Formats: sequence, C-alpha cells, structure tokens
Amino acid sequence: MRQVRAAVGAATINPSLLTAAERLQYEGFLRREEANAAVLKLAATGTSIKEIVQLSGHSRGMVRGILRGQRTDVFRIRESSLEPHLQWLNAKWLAGHHNGAELWRSLKSQGFKGSLRVVAEWATRCRRAEAIDNQALHRVPSARTIARLMTTGRDTLSKSETVTIAAVETGVPLLVEAREIVTAFHAMIRKKSHTDLDAWLERASSSPVASFANGVTKDKAAVSAAITSAWSNGQTEGQITKLKLVKRQMYGRAKLDLPQARVIGAQ
Repeated sequence: MRQVRAAVGAATINPSLLTAAERLQYEGFLRREEANAAVLKLAATGTSIKEIVQLSGHSRGMVRGILRGQRTDVFRIRESSLEPHLQWLNAKWLAGHHNGAELWRSLKSQGFKGSLRVVAEWATRCRRAEAIDNQALHRVPSARTIARLMTTGRDTLSKSETVTIAAVETGVPLLVEAREIVTAFHAMIRKKSHTDLDAWLERASSSPVASFANGVTKDKAAVSAAITSAWSNGQTEGQITKLKLVKRQMYGRAKLDLPQARVIGAQ
C-alpha cells in the first residue's frame, strides 16, 4: 500500500513505499537535491559562478538556475485511482475479504470509476506480501541467522525478522546477555581500550560466551597486543590467501618450485 501522499513535498520519503518507477524518479530527485546543495554551499562561501562551474562540472545555465531558485523542484508521484479508497480496502482486507472482483463490485457501487484490473492487482500484491511474511515467520532460522540478526541494527530488519528477534529476546534472555558481552568486546577493540579487558574477561567467563572468553584468556598477551598495537598480521594473511589462490588455479597439483616461480614472478 502506497501511503506516500502525505509525504509529498517532503525532503525524505521512505523508498520502500514507492513503486519501481517512482523509486527511479525519487533517486533522480535526490541527485538533483544533492547538486543543488553543493552549488549553494559553494556560492555561500563567495565562490564565483565561473569557479562553481569548474568545480562542480555543471553547466553555467544550470548553476545560474540553482542560484536563482529555479531548480527547487519537489518530488511528486501520480495519485492512484485507489488512493481515496485505500482505507476502506485495507479494512475490508483485514476483515477477510480477499476476492478482488468482490471488492471491485463493492467499490463500483460507491462510485469508483477504475477497472477491475486495478483492484485485482492491488489484491494480488497484498496476497503476495502476506504469503512472504507468513513463510518467514513460520520458518525456524538457523543459529547463524539468529546470531546475524541479533547483531544487526533493528532499523535494518524486516517485519518478520523483527518479530523473530523479539521472540528470541523474550524466550532466551541468555542470548541477549551474550549479545551485550560481544558488543562490549567489539567496542573495546574499536576504541583500543586495553584497560577494560580484565573486567570484560571476568564478566564473560560466567556467561554463554565463556568458551570464547577462555580462548581470549589463553591468548591474553596476543589480544592485548592486538588492542594496543597498530600492527597486525593482515599482510601475512593476505599473502597466504594469494598463495592458496595460485594453488587452486593449478588444481593443487604443482610442486613447490612452480608456485614459488608464479608468486615471485607476479611480484
């Protein structure tokens, strides 16, 4: 359902509410808005039109139009013939009336001038959306999927994924604790906060990620160095990956001398 008429003229529109054609129009609108903002920013610093043209790559006429306020266009979409009846249609759909022809006849008695095809396509879209959501809700996700969803921002999850994670958080609070501890570890690595390592190990040792904490304890010196040092073994790992790629290209049958010649020769 396209509930975008209320957002017409606004600077931000949810692209998921748009059709494919409208999404392309909206992307073009955003590009124009970005170009307008860049030109206006340059003009605000006292940059001349000639310099703006050189810096932005836009034509002189376009730059002049932006500065004169002639390109402050607003993203608009064509209103569907169903738009005035969407509230009624949604109520009917939730009440269990899923027959497109029946809905069209009821609309026609209310003065609707559109064709049966318009209502039938709307009903088909609703039916497909419900089927996708129901399949996703009834599918038991794997452990890897749950781990990914629990460490992903809630704003980026779909409806079914959000419902799944809410059920997991309610039914398995230990996973919530594990997520908090793993998130704290990530933050400690990013912030180079070596002083928090001991406190984190003490908390994690009695948590669902105790096995991971035990591994960190055994390699505490290496982990501490990874947090505090600017060096890493990324270069070594990259060279190993490159060597494995060369071996795979030769189906693993080459002796040591040929991969050595290929690796050294490539450098």
